[in-house]
Order: sequence, then C-alpha cells, then structure tokens
Amino acid sequence: MKKGVVGLCLVAMLVAVAFEAVAADCNPTELSPCLAAITGGQSPSAGCCSKLKAQQPCFCTYLKNPALQQYVSSPNAKKVAGICGVTIPAKC
Repeated sequence: MKKGVVGLCLVAMLVAVAFEAVAADCNPTELSPCLAAITGGQSPSAGCCSKLKAQQPCFCTYLKNPALQQYVSSPNAKKVAGICGVTIPAKC
C-alpha cells in the first residue's frame, strides 16, 4: 500500500512538472518569424510554419489575451496558419 501511495504521488508530481513545462513554452515572441506574413500578407517562411506548429497548443492562451487576440484571430493569421497546415481554434 505504501508503494502505491508513493507511486501515485510521484505520478502527480510528474504531471504537474509537465504542465509547467508546457505553460513555460508558450511564448508569443516565438512567432516573430511570422510577423511579416501575419501583418503584411507575405507568404509564410518554413521557419514561421515550424514556429506556428510548435506554438499551436498555446493558441487558446493567446486568444484570451487582449493584446495578442487581434493578431492570432486576424484573417491574415488564419490564412498563414492554413498555408502552414495549422488550425487556429474558433473557440477555446
């Protein structure tokens, strides 16, 4: 029984650390290679697409941030995401 409780605590700690690591990876500045494509309508670079795919789990966080929402939900952002094969969620 004691080993089961210790194992359960260890799993809970690992899950907590994993969630912190995911949250720490949400950095909107990582999307800077996409700025010209999103704001200027240029074609996205391979680097932009790579960053979009890496930051995709963060999109809901960005959509809930008033300072970032206008960029993430803009028609150009959706176009760039589509070209890169990334989906921006309609609702979070």
